[in-house]
Amino acid sequence: MRNPNFERLRKILFLDGEPDYLPFYELFADKEVMEAIVGESRCSPRLRMDNDTRRYFESDDNLKVLQRYLAISIRFYHKLGYDYVPLVVPSLLVRDNQLTTVDTAELSRGERTWQDEHRGVIESREDFEKYSWPDLDQIQESFLPLYKFVRDNLPEGMMIIGETPGGVLENVMWLMGTIPFFRALYRDSALLRRMFEKIGTILSFCSKLASEMSMVGAFAMGDDMGYRTGPFMAPENYRKYVFPWQRRCVESVHKHGKPFILHSCGKLDILMEDIIEYLKIDAKHSFEDSSYPVIEYKRKYGDRIAILGGVDMDKISRYSTTEIRGYVKEVIRECAPGGGYALGCGNSVANYVKLENYLTMLDIGRRYGKYPLRI
Repeated sequence: MRNPNFERLRKILFLDGEPDYLPFYELFADKEVMEAIVGESRCSPRLRMDNDTRRYFESDDNLKVLQRYLAISIRFYHKLGYDYVPLVVPSLLVRDNQLTTVDTAELSRGERTWQDEHRGVIESREDFEKYSWPDLDQIQESFLPLYKFVRDNLPEGMMIIGETPGGVLENVMWLMGTIPFFRALYRDSALLRRMFEKIGTILSFCSKLASEMSMVGAFAMGDDMGYRTGPFMAPENYRKYVFPWQRRCVESVHKHGKPFILHSCGKLDILMEDIIEYLKIDAKHSFEDSSYPVIEYKRKYGDRIAILGGVDMDKISRYSTTEIRGYVKEVIRECAPGGGYALGCGNSVANYVKLENYLTMLDIGRRYGKYPLRI
């Protein structure tokens, strides 16, 4: 088993040639997956951003529950050969505009939640004024005990990748609701500017807070910006509202000499020049073979940014073990030579992914990932 060494992933993120081994990268793994692989059950709290969430972090007993979850997370990433542990900075943004249904995944969590696109907790300027925005000191006080626990329990060679709690666009759309957001895009630009300023300020603070910590080796933001067919909005709206605040987050991380990873779902071809040249991200994550395949993106952009993951979610969830083995070999063969690529899922290690296929993907990476590659 190879020993963890964050330098191999850092080498990938900075396009600094080939490391010793092909590293692995995931934005996160669902807790049900981690529980199944490390042999624990119900290791983490079931947090929702409701009115009790902020108080959750004030309880010593609750902190112990969170620490148990983090301990499981550390064991999971170390056991499977990752060189880091992801750690999200709590945003404490309270919202209740979510819908639920039965979770039918094999590793079910009981219910699955998603955004209620028809309503938000902030749909007007009056709502904005009434909303209980978190204080930046609250965010820092919530994050520091989590960071210190992970820092003090990291295996040798591993580092932390800090993550924002959602992205600039995501948090605005989550709080406003999808339909109210697009209504405001055409009817109330003043409200949108205030929303993006507030969210951008919070997330740039999260970026600064984490990236200045010594054991944080990189920082990631998940900010889905499109559909399979293209972006949610016209490019000029991203340039007006979204990109300036994303860029501020990137700059906060770069100021500390650390790489910035953008996870963003959607076919973003017409935004990629902005993402690379204006935002100046170091790496892109989230790919889907039917629309924005990782192999194509590695060929088009791999000399300018690192490309991460990309093993298609549909294939890793449906293919046989034999099929996934051949497919993963192809991805490695096309993406890994020369460096600038880390192996992983196209989105996240979701609880509906076939565990045997996920583990097969990692096994193929270990078997054939020693540089110089022979695959």
